[in-house]
Amino acid sequence: MATSPNGDTGRVGIIASVTRPFCGDCSRTRLTADGQIRNCLFSTQETDLRTALREGADDDRLIRLWQGEMWRKKAAHGTNEDGFADSARRMSAIGG
Repeated sequence: MATSPNGDTGRVGIIASVTRPFCGDCSRTRLTADGQIRNCLFSTQETDLRTALREGADDDRLIRLWQGEMWRKKAAHGTNEDGFADSARRMSAIGG
């Protein structure tokens, strides 16, 4: 538990995915500020929800788009594999 100078309290968590991979059990996704869904911080692919929303997509369509992104999720992020290509978008640009 951490306390700020003004007395607010909160929790801080550290996700050590590179040093201790948990990819096989990970079910996390990230919705970026510009409406993209990412299934991994290291992913080079994203699914565009913003355009679908602007085109009037219903809940079922949004669910299918989100599920499709999760089905593409790899068993591991591959940072230790030959040919690893990191995302062009830094974590700070996607909220990570």
